[in-house]
Amino acid sequence: MTDSDSVAGLTRAQIDNKEFKDFAMGPGPKRPRDAATLILLDRSKGEPLVLMGRRSKKHAFMPGRLVFPGGRTDPDDGRIKVASDLHPDIAAKLNGGRSRHLSATRARAIVLSAVRETYEEAGLLLGRKGDYATAKSGWEAFAQHSVVPDLSDLRIIARAITPPGRVRRFDTYFVAAWRDQVAVALPDGGPTQELEELVWLPIKRAMDEEVPAITKTVLGDLSNRLSEDPKLTPSHPIPFYRMRYGTFLRDLI
Repeated sequence: MTDSDSVAGLTRAQIDNKEFKDFAMGPGPKRPRDAATLILLDRSKGEPLVLMGRRSKKHAFMPGRLVFPGGRTDPDDGRIKVASDLHPDIAAKLNGGRSRHLSATRARAIVLSAVRETYEEAGLLLGRKGDYATAKSGWEAFAQHSVVPDLSDLRIIARAITPPGRVRRFDTYFVAAWRDQVAVALPDGGPTQELEELVWLPIKRAMDEEVPAITKTVLGDLSNRLSEDPKLTPSHPIPFYRMRYGTFLRDLI
């Protein structure tokens, strides 16, 4: 990844210039809300491919951009039953860089929101086949298709907080999973139809597409990570991006 591919080190004005088409600008500061997005990787053909979907141009948030499935965290996501919980090192990453400790339920909710959103937007159910029952909204399809959500093999790739000055701000975790963790792929996609098309792309090609600045940065981080850590070991440091003292910083946690 070249310096021009990364948001690290940019001033607020430079970030605003890169992102004015993707975010509705407005007065702040607004407190960021928890969110998560899922980077689904296919390693079956040698060069890893990443799943991305195009948002409608009618959306106020990142219109027309290729993005990973994901969205805002629902606190109830942390209370659903799972086959296996987060790896301890991944749970630690969810608290890295924070000034306060997350409860186990809230940490689980952040990661599970990426799993739920991937079903809703892409029709892909991650987990293990098995008997499953839940009354939680957004998770009914997992029960209908006998898929038990499983957190044990999910990994964290990066964390990024939306800079101030946006109408919407998120504290987003980029969660990774392998394609073979998809237990069921619904032929008609997800119920929200939020993504107009789904494509599998080599990482470097994805970086050349119409992607948000932070997405391009994380794709570069992912490419570097896979070259040195192809199995995505849980303890590997992850980048944390946020604005501080007028500059977008990149730290490792």
